[in-house]
Parts: sequence; C-alpha cells; structure tokens
Amino acid sequence: MREPENQCSNAVDISELDVIAAMKEIQGYLDISPGDFREVFRIAYDHALRRVMDSRRAQDIMTTPAHCLRADMDLIQAATFLAERQFSGAPVIDAAGTLVGVLSEKDFLACMGIGTPASFMRIVAHCLTHKGCMAMGLHNHVVREIMSTPPITAGPAMTLGAISALFAEKRINRLPIIDAEGRPLGIVTRTDLVHSYGQSDGGRA
Repeated sequence: MREPENQCSNAVDISELDVIAAMKEIQGYLDISPGDFREVFRIAYDHALRRVMDSRRAQDIMTTPAHCLRADMDLIQAATFLAERQFSGAPVIDAAGTLVGVLSEKDFLACMGIGTPASFMRIVAHCLTHKGCMAMGLHNHVVREIMSTPPITAGPAMTLGAISALFAEKRINRLPIIDAEGRPLGIVTRTDLVHSYGQSDGGRA
C-alpha cells in the first residue's frame, strides 16, 4: 500500500530528472492543476524510488560483521546467543567458516511442533495445558539438526530492488551476504531494507 503523499518526500529525494521523466509519462496537454501535480508527484516519486533501489546495493546497507552460529553448536547455546542479542535468527557456518544454513525462531517452533505464526502467549498456553515444556525435546541437539538449509543468500552487488523482491518471493526476514567462497560478509534484514528507503545518498541510518 502506498504511503500517504505528504510523507513521500521524507523517504526519497525527488530529483529534477525524476520530475521531467514523470511529466513525459503524462499524456496530452499538461495543465498544472492540483490533480495533475499530484499525478506528476506520484510518478516522480516512483521514478526516484526505482532509482534509489537500483543504484544502492547490499554492501551499502548490510550489517557487518554478521553474527553467526556454528553448525555444531548446542541448541541451548544457540538459543542463549540469539536471546542475548535480541535476534530472531542468524546465519550458520561450518568449521571452515562457510555458510551452511540459517537458524531462526521458525526452526525452533517447527521442531517444537508449533506452526507459525505463533505468539508468546500461545506457547505459554500450550505449556500450561500439557505436561512438561515443549522445549525440553531440544536438549542434546545441535544447530545443524533443525536449521533451514540450503540458505538463501546474495552477493554484495545485489541491488536493493532485487533484495526487496527476494524477501517478498521467499518470505524471509534476513538475507546473508556472502563472498565468492561462501563466507558471510554481512546480513541484510527487513529493518535494514526499510531504513534504506529513507536514504538516497548511500549512507546508513
């Protein structure tokens, strides 16, 4: 859904070229009435947004370094690692430092027999109405047993437009950015992507 028009200019700077491109798209004689101006502004904003999304790349907005889990890490350690950093998931690497998967809340919930989306209160209700805790079954297991694999990844040169499309297509919340050898360089999250919409100069928020 499009943001309200009075908020658009705060998100992306519209250049003169964007306005000219927008005016060229309007057919026929252009009488600058309020309605025509709104239409020019809407199209110009779309041009500006596409320009930003096509000019900025993963390497411009990724969080680095990526905080990774080890594939042989005990799930208790992994859960503690994520909880302490307030992460909902993280990339997983093997002993050689190569990305081999991603571990997220969804993987824990699936292993516990809970479908997603699942609220905290749904988990509490389940624990209160069943004997024992659902998480007890995660004892003596390691990350590689429940992680999602193969991981969905991207290179540092992928554009923001392509990343946004990938997030929507794969329904993911984080995208590990890797080098040619498959080692993590950083990570792009939905938050990084949203913050990037308000920047047209390549800087971080």
